[in-house]
Amino acid sequence: MAEAPSSHERPFAEALEGGVLTLTLDRPERLNALTFATYRALADRLYALRSDESVKVVVLTGRGKGFCSGGDVEDIIGRLFEQDTKDVLAFTRMTGELIENIRRLDRPVIAALNGSTAGAGAVIALACDLRVMSAKARIHFLFTKVGLTGADMGAAYLLPRLVGLGRATEWLLLGDGIDAATALAAGLAQRVCAPEQVLPEAQALAQRLAAGPTLALSMTKRLLNSEQSMDLVSALESEAVAQALLLRAQDHREFYDAWKAGREPRFEGR
Repeated sequence: MAEAPSSHERPFAEALEGGVLTLTLDRPERLNALTFATYRALADRLYALRSDESVKVVVLTGRGKGFCSGGDVEDIIGRLFEQDTKDVLAFTRMTGELIENIRRLDRPVIAALNGSTAGAGAVIALACDLRVMSAKARIHFLFTKVGLTGADMGAAYLLPRLVGLGRATEWLLLGDGIDAATALAAGLAQRVCAPEQVLPEAQALAQRLAAGPTLALSMTKRLLNSEQSMDLVSALESEAVAQALLLRAQDHREFYDAWKAGREPRFEGR
């Protein structure tokens, strides 16, 4: 059911510069609403990046006035009414696969929220490691407003861990829009800026990370993911093992050599 994109379809654009890969959702006339093909292509692309060492940081954004308005009403919602339960479950599992591939990519993923961010688009942004948000944008976890569970695509797992159970419960039950100031105060956004500065700010942040010790950054993301399900003793042991490995890594030695020489370190992600 969730077919691959046809040869003429271009669900997102790509640009790679200085180790930063920018993926731009490219349906501005529909506020970058997702189709079956876009879900599949994004999930596959993010999975493939696990083995692509040329990419050190990923930026996700949308072209035009919106980041992503969620699933396309005609292409997805309308067509799902024609599917049986087996196919609908295959689709919902695919949406979760996209979120999993964002979280399991051991490199930073930054969402540049240039405008409307709703439904599935809100959860995609939530799954990213950092969010740069337009001062005019709003985030809507609007699933309950269309008669669906607010616990979709990992939202009920990710959101309480980011903003706390109380705020997450309110936002997922009511589905009201979250403005930029509220998102920033709650930790849902890390940067808020003028609409025209969203992508440049996100890319500048990405370039800063790409120039850093990428092995250390990837290990940090791995531990942030894995320690959520650990007790304190297990987390301490996990961090001890990881830090012992990085204390023997080339990047840490480069820091030490650069410090002794009075120069800036040149990290290579090793």
